[in-house]
Amino acid sequence: MAEDFEEFFSDNTQWVEDHGTPVSSAAPPKPPKSRREMRKRRAQRQRRMISTLIAIIVVIVVVVGGVYAGYHRLRAWNNARNVSAVIADYSGPGANDVAFTVESGQGPADIGQNLLDQDIVKSVEAFTNAVASANATLYPGTYQLKQQMKASDVVAILSDQSKAGGFLEVKPGERVSTVLANVATIDGVNADDFASVLKGDGSGILPAEAEGSFEGWLEPGTYTVTNRSASDVVKAMVDARIAKLDSLSVPAESRQRVLTIASIAEAEVNKDEYYGKVTRVIENRLAQDMTLGMDSTIAYGNNVEPSKITQSMLDDASNPYNTRTNKGLPPTPISNPADKAIQAALKPEEGDWLYFVTVNLTTGETKFTTGSLDEQNAQFQQYVNEYKTGNENAN
Repeated sequence: MAEDFEEFFSDNTQWVEDHGTPVSSAAPPKPPKSRREMRKRRAQRQRRMISTLIAIIVVIVVVVGGVYAGYHRLRAWNNARNVSAVIADYSGPGANDVAFTVESGQGPADIGQNLLDQDIVKSVEAFTNAVASANATLYPGTYQLKQQMKASDVVAILSDQSKAGGFLEVKPGERVSTVLANVATIDGVNADDFASVLKGDGSGILPAEAEGSFEGWLEPGTYTVTNRSASDVVKAMVDARIAKLDSLSVPAESRQRVLTIASIAEAEVNKDEYYGKVTRVIENRLAQDMTLGMDSTIAYGNNVEPSKITQSMLDDASNPYNTRTNKGLPPTPISNPADKAIQAALKPEEGDWLYFVTVNLTTGETKFTTGSLDEQNAQFQQYVNEYKTGNENAN
């Protein structure tokens, strides 16, 4: 109650001069009708004060933010101007043609240093700044450049993959013979040198467990082949494969076996989801002392595609890769398998499958048999009939 009266007199009292004249010329406010109205006026006054305070804070934040942003933009512009003034760069367009090679895995600083060494750019900084400004991706390969070029012009070329030459791409599932055929199409590369290395015993390049065969031991990827010896390029492929196997935790003593199983899975199906089941089929057949019966291995032993297999090839027991007549795994891998196939060979899915048939060539749909041996044989024949309608090879 005391607070209400104090509120009332605070709101409505007028001060007067000594002669009794009110200081304010305005008419005195009407007294409030009730305590409720007094509380309402007080709440309104508080809201006005809060709104005013918020508005002041917002203005301060906007002003400070604008000053801060403007300062940093000015500073960045000034720094860029100073950097541009300091970094040495050729004006271009350059003279004297020169071949320049970007190695797989090299970063802008390494590439820039090599460019500087060949007097293609005037400074490493000019090149790395040009890469950053363009947000460019630099591709491996050999490029035709000139000496004393403007850094941004060099970046434009090195980031255009269509201008790259002299590199070899090894794809998952390719055989060594396919890799050699691809090498032969690259200008300026001696394919005979590569054939000599890849058909040799692998001394100084292959690990002992490979037993002298490069099949399966070439890591998929892109490799520069110009201005490099064939042995150096092949060793880079093998070293990359060993590093990959280590990263996948493949035990050294199991590498050849894992690569062999993975390569078969890679050749038999064209969907990642089936790798684990195919590798389990292989393990199940081996455990039951069955032949693997894989047409992909027979095709490899005859250096043909599976669609080119003949009846005489199927009956040829002298072919060590004929897994219809010879039990166990083939002597070597039959291709360079991808990571997922290797992982599947390392850890096959759990299941009792003994046979599988790709019933739809277009979609890659593959069906696996399950149950007792008799049940699986019956299912296998059913899937074979289904597959024959699409002229697919069954296993």
